[in-house]
Amino acid sequence: MRPGLGLPALLVVMSMATVVPAHAETFQVTVDKLDFLPADIKAKVGDTIEWVNKDVFAHTATVRGDWDVMIPPKKTGSFVLKTPGDVEYYCRFHPNMKGRISVAPK
Repeated sequence: MRPGLGLPALLVVMSMATVVPAHAETFQVTVDKLDFLPADIKAKVGDTIEWVNKDVFAHTATVRGDWDVMIPPKKTGSFVLKTPGDVEYYCRFHPNMKGRISVAPK
């Protein structure tokens, strides 16, 4: 044992060394022919959703009263999930395009 470091402090230091943080994931949603694919996703707070737009026109991933992600043609847009709960989103330009994300706590 190191001098000046009591056993309780040493145990705390040792236990901190074994903590493994949860890794955030990135979920990819393809936007193609006016569809979000997959339309339903299960993710966690801290995960990223990345929309890959294969269409020749812009889309959005919009949650009423919350977030709005612009997805340019032939480009990507992304958002980090911050709040747990069920989220329904749509495209502001094409309101028939809809998706859903079930966001679990970390």
